[in-house]
Amino acid sequence: MQYGLLAIWFALYLLLLYAGGTVAGLLFPRFADRGLAFGVPVAVSILWLVTYFVGRLSLTLGIWLGVVVLATGTAAVWRVDSAPDPRTYAETAGVFTVGFLFLVVIRAFDPAIVPIGGEKFLDFGLLQSLMRADSLPLEDMWFAGEPVAYYYGGHLIAAILTRVTGTEGQFAYNLALAGFYATLVTAAYGLAGAVASERGLPRRLAAGLTAFCVGFASNLSTPAKFVIWLLPGGLGQSVAERAGYELKGLTAGPDSFSYWDASRVIEDTASDFGTYEPSVALVIDEFPLFSWLNGDMHAHMMSTGFLLLAAAVCFSYYQTPAAERRRRIGLLFAALPAVAGIMAVTNTWSFPSMGGLALLTVTVAPADPTTLLPKAIEQRLRLNGLGQEGVRIGMGLGVAAVVLVLGLLWSLPFWLGPASGREIAVLPDRTSMLELLAVHGLFVAPFWLYLYAQTGRAVGRSTARIVGLVAVGTAALAATLDIAAVGLLGPLLLGAWLFARSPTLDRTVDAVPALADGGDRPVGFESVLILAGAGLVLLVEFIFVRENIGRMNTVFKTYMQVWVLWGVAAGPVLAWLLTRWRPTGKQARKWTNIGVRAFVALLVCSASLYGVFALSNHVEYAGDPTLDGLAYLDDDHPEEAEAIRWLDETTTGRPTIVTAAPADYEWVADEGKGASAPSSLTGLPTVAGWTHEAQYRNDTVYDRRVDDVATIYTGDAPEQRRLLEAYDVRYVYVGPVEQARYGDVTVDQLQGVTVAKQAGGVTIYRVRPEYF
Repeated sequence: MQYGLLAIWFALYLLLLYAGGTVAGLLFPRFADRGLAFGVPVAVSILWLVTYFVGRLSLTLGIWLGVVVLATGTAAVWRVDSAPDPRTYAETAGVFTVGFLFLVVIRAFDPAIVPIGGEKFLDFGLLQSLMRADSLPLEDMWFAGEPVAYYYGGHLIAAILTRVTGTEGQFAYNLALAGFYATLVTAAYGLAGAVASERGLPRRLAAGLTAFCVGFASNLSTPAKFVIWLLPGGLGQSVAERAGYELKGLTAGPDSFSYWDASRVIEDTASDFGTYEPSVALVIDEFPLFSWLNGDMHAHMMSTGFLLLAAAVCFSYYQTPAAERRRRIGLLFAALPAVAGIMAVTNTWSFPSMGGLALLTVTVAPADPTTLLPKAIEQRLRLNGLGQEGVRIGMGLGVAAVVLVLGLLWSLPFWLGPASGREIAVLPDRTSMLELLAVHGLFVAPFWLYLYAQTGRAVGRSTARIVGLVAVGTAALAATLDIAAVGLLGPLLLGAWLFARSPTLDRTVDAVPALADGGDRPVGFESVLILAGAGLVLLVEFIFVRENIGRMNTVFKTYMQVWVLWGVAAGPVLAWLLTRWRPTGKQARKWTNIGVRAFVALLVCSASLYGVFALSNHVEYAGDPTLDGLAYLDDDHPEEAEAIRWLDETTTGRPTIVTAAPADYEWVADEGKGASAPSSLTGLPTVAGWTHEAQYRNDTVYDRRVDDVATIYTGDAPEQRRLLEAYDVRYVYVGPVEQARYGDVTVDQLQGVTVAKQAGGVTIYRVRPEYF
């Protein structure tokens, strides 16, 4: 175990937490912790923005100039504002430490950067490419000579920290992964605590429940399968069939548990996409614990901290009185677009959510959005009733559009790169009610209960029961009409919206501290998060990005956002149910208290089952702990390990290599499948790598390169020379995969192609262009 590296990275993160937390105090002065929980994403944002733009000239210069800007900014804020409170810093650092060390332990038991079961080769290859690069834009490691067509902003963050600490990539991968996880959990803890504190709820209770939901909880498919296993055989079989589960995995017993199953709950049928067999799960419904257990350092994971940073900026706006016009304008049109720009390059799928959060926040915030405008225009737009609501929505749409346009400008170099050519499609196979409840029930259940309780406070218990029955009936009817999401989430959208915009409730029932300019409201900023998550789920039920894998990526990248947003909302909601739901009548209050506590306990226990089983399996099958992600090479691929290390350690810069193509998730040498390992593990660009490039660009250009690779290995000498020169190839890699794929390789017969390295079953040829 590399304890020295662990200590260096841990110290760096705590330093970033302090520096960024100091700056965050300016953005979030009304938060209970003055934004300290967002110290790491704020600090990293500063480093990233400087590196991204100055990196056009020099990455090294950009990184160290970013460090100078962060240090200078921290010192300046420290002098005019104040340093973080020591006790608050200790609490926040404690949360970060628990998250960081928790993930370090998981990765130490399973550190391998392997191609199967995820996209670690993509993520590690991008990290290695950035470690080799002198400047941006980054050259594509799987499409030599062209800029990368993938969103690499999160990998740039990892590369910045890796270069600052002087760490080798195979160790930095796992340490950066732990940092991203701890950043998410800490930010969620801080935002939930701030939302709860504003409403007079127990801050640590809400923050702790959110940290559990975001960092450890799973969807409800695991407890559902566990219950099926507990049932008698015949009854268990019947229930499994009705629920759409096969009696395998956990339904067959704890010994058959697979951590993978909970991330593949939703199934689409072949008729919708025409390329897959029926009943094959095409949809990925990951949640944070699964993602970090699986160990990809992927965009949908690295972007979560910035998603919450954007939500925090929106909440800061929500808290700010109308009188502080300049602050509100600065939050909306300076801070939020900058975060949106980072998000565009880190995880483009989440970029539209920046506009969605702005739209919802401006529309439901206590401060009238027209106060953002000059006085003359503001007075003309002051209307009453529905007119006022229309103006609010119009202002929200306008602000959202401006935020996205400015975010595009912040990330403009990224958008000027290769276009993917994907298109929007509508009406995919929709998700069933049981699937929706299995994936989202952890949040939907308490949100429904929360809005039911608020309805009772607003119109009385009897009327609330009628409203509740109508909502349940509507959900049941929608399920029969194959629009289950509309029935399940429609009441959430309607209820959260009405309460977010409703006047004060009876303060004798639930005293809530006055909100800026808006008086008391039955709900707070958690309503924005509920609305945002419900809107995203409904959106992907009817619209998706067309790919040859159906709507898998659309749901995959969207559901992670939903989990994070709803996870933050869940803490304040559950805290309110536990401490503030006070029905009239002593007996009713007693039974409500008992019922709510039992409900929360059941949710927590159910959502914990997956973590207990998954972590137990991780430890059971683990070897000696290490953070070296490439330690497995000597045992699993001894015939190529030395050659790959030679390429990584001997070459400087980014000379182009040639390896077998096409390639994908499998590395089985005797079958000619090599996963572009020499390129993916070193960051050296290869002429044609993974088939992902066909998605990123198009099939025609990718297939042309695959044919060219075959010609380089076995074609006529004139064509071989022409292609080696055209692609500026410097090394030709001939290993077991290339031998199995191409048979007799003839490129070694060219003048100017000489042996550079022989190791195991690999020969690496150096190409001397002066001979061509």
